[in-house]
Amino acid sequence: MAKKQTRRIFLKRTFGSFLTVLGLSSGGYLYANRIEPSLLDIQKLQIKHPLIPKSFNGVKIIQFSDTHLGFQYNLHQFNKLVEKINLLKPDIILFTGDLMDEPNQYTEINKLIPILKKLHAPLGKYCIFGNHDHGGYGSDIYRNIMETTDFTVLLNESAPIKLQDGSTIYLLGIDDAMLGKPNLPLTLKNVPKDTFKILLSHAPDLAETALQYPVHWQLSGHSHGGQIKIPFFGALVTPPFAQIYPEGLYSIGEDNPLSLYVNRGIGTTRLPFRFMSKPELTIFTFKAEK
Repeated sequence: MAKKQTRRIFLKRTFGSFLTVLGLSSGGYLYANRIEPSLLDIQKLQIKHPLIPKSFNGVKIIQFSDTHLGFQYNLHQFNKLVEKINLLKPDIILFTGDLMDEPNQYTEINKLIPILKKLHAPLGKYCIFGNHDHGGYGSDIYRNIMETTDFTVLLNESAPIKLQDGSTIYLLGIDDAMLGKPNLPLTLKNVPKDTFKILLSHAPDLAETALQYPVHWQLSGHSHGGQIKIPFFGALVTPPFAQIYPEGLYSIGEDNPLSLYVNRGIGTTRLPFRFMSKPELTIFTFKAEK
């Protein structure tokens, strides 16, 4: 009971600070509650590395993350997102966790599955667990949904992405840091050392650990980009495991640096607001450096 009261007080104070610092009018409240959460920022980046085979040049990845269906984000909005992704014609689709806000309370799974099935990517659809995917005994619910809709669930596992000429890169997917049991050595088992590797980790701060292994890029979510940011102050709150790297592109380490990209996600959680942290869809295009 004390824990719930502490969370309630924390959220109340956070919301109060949000309103106080911004001096929000009813128009500002409407913007943060309705308008910005419905906007979509599309970021485009190149993934470059000497180990990327030349035949991968131009191959397109789309990453989306943190939809948190059932909190503020609904299936009508999600269906529009799926249509947008398909119009962008990705070769690979990656989902980096937190599909539903409370999986065991979500009542529209039968409507969700056909929408997820519509996502098309000729080189495959892949996903990992976020903390909300595990929460509320949701692990099996999430896995069943994703596997039913033709996603490959990577739970401390790797998957080769092969082109017709035999050239290969590897996707690595580790479990969530908060409610799961991430195991990067197990994930890397049987993955050739001289191949290009992309790690999918819901928690961006696990890049500090990934830096110690032969991983070249890491794609993450979880942070929501802070979700609510105050000018000259930054994010009001960032979750555990997203406090070092809250959003955007980072180069970590000096020798053989790890490139980390943190997607701001689509939905909201805890507080139904976004301010200066628009929902994001990220497009990556491979480019060989040879």
